Amino acid sequence: MPERSSVHAIPWYTEAMTQAQRLTNSLNTLAKAPQFSYVKARAAARADGDVDWPATKACNADFNPDVDGSETFVMRDGSQAVWQAARNSYAARPAS
Repeated sequence: MPERSSVHAIPWYTEAMTQAQRLTNSLNTLAKAPQFSYVKARAAARADGDVDWPATKACNADFNPDVDGSETFVMRDGSQAVWQAARNSYAARPAS
């Protein structure tokens, strides 16, 4: 019988999305509440020191809460916490 080599699994978790994942988890907890709004999402994001506010402002230049629902938050590492209206939740996206 041939000798089997040990194969090391490649972790799917990357450090590049840590900041967006943390914020996404916090925002999704808020999004489950019946009184959730983009104002509450923004307040939670303001409490997170890893949000890159100039980049977030540029990303949401044409933001309209009546159409978009909630904002996308850009993190200092370049990752994003993106609002998914169809799911009524946020998703973390890696830096592009």
